[in-house]
Amino acid sequence: MYKNHAPDGRYNICGRRVAALRKARSPKLSQRGFADLLQLRGLDVDKNAVQRIESGQRFVTDIELKAIACVLDVAVEELLE
Repeated sequence: MYKNHAPDGRYNICGRRVAALRKARSPKLSQRGFADLLQLRGLDVDKNAVQRIESGQRFVTDIELKAIACVLDVAVEELLE
């Protein structure tokens, strides 16, 4: 049977990596600041959406994944590792 979540029950496989990369930026980027940068890229996300992405409680579309990678200045593939 098809399952649309990761083996650990998370709804995405990029959330933990997104959180780690966001926190590793210098200066450290808050979830609100990250949401603001994503909004500048045209995504309708807020701090709560970022929190749900990072905790694995929210699906991430390919459009969102591309914008997240762009804001974090990494390749999409790096978010999926």
